[in-house]
Amino acid sequence: MFTTPLITAEALKALLEAGTPPVLLDCGFDLADPAAGERAFAAGHLPGAVYAHLDRDLSGPKTGRNGRHPLPERTDFGATMGRLGIAPGVPVVCLDDHGGVYAARAWWMLRWAGHAEVAVLDGGRAAWRAAGGALVTDATPAHAAAPPYPVSAAPALPTVDTDTLAARLPQLALLDARAPERFRGEVEPLDPVAGHIPGALNRFFKLNLGTDGRFRAPAELRAEFEALGGGRAVVHQCGSGVTACHNLLAMVAAGLEPGALYPGSWSEWCSDPARPVARGD
Repeated sequence: MFTTPLITAEALKALLEAGTPPVLLDCGFDLADPAAGERAFAAGHLPGAVYAHLDRDLSGPKTGRNGRHPLPERTDFGATMGRLGIAPGVPVVCLDDHGGVYAARAWWMLRWAGHAEVAVLDGGRAAWRAAGGALVTDATPAHAAAPPYPVSAAPALPTVDTDTLAARLPQLALLDARAPERFRGEVEPLDPVAGHIPGALNRFFKLNLGTDGRFRAPAELRAEFEALGGGRAVVHQCGSGVTACHNLLAMVAAGLEPGALYPGSWSEWCSDPARPVARGD
């Protein structure tokens, strides 16, 4: 159904009116206030949407050494998908009010589990409202939960673990999606150590967006990512494996192979004081 990883608000309205509505996953979140997304959802959401919480639904248990938002076990995520009403062949549209950051995490995880029929609402709820779409405050009617999703035998999108990353760093284009001041180690609001993985390049995820909050033209994104990759295999990371998915999504939207995700990202890397830390550009 989806030919690109992005869907416009107008196309979503047409899909909803066609009688085969997708599952709408509202993924709004705030790293500084984990309950903010649910409050915003209650204050107004797309009709029929269900809420997916970053910590509860899109992350696994933390150990103190596997990052702030580790991936869950794939079978556990399959159970979550079923609870959210996602079954094989059912289209899913992920959205948020944050430039697609958290929606991109959900998009990547669904693809990782083997679910291909998923897209991100370009421009999020703001684009939906601009297209004349309504927001409702009513509780979403209970939907029939599907059985646990039959996740693919092997992950459908690749990941890289810390040891593999450390061994292959010189051969990789490691793209860090965090804000430049965090990458340089000037500030660190979330993790105990400031800085970045040596050899990483900074690709702030907000560079993927235009002034209207929607993704920039594919040709522009393609040129920028190709310049950063330089023909090398690309690995994406950020603070905890969330905003990195925005860069992965942008690469797919640009018609490029997205590369791999380092799920633990900086929060996992810096949990071991023996690992090297770089600061500055």
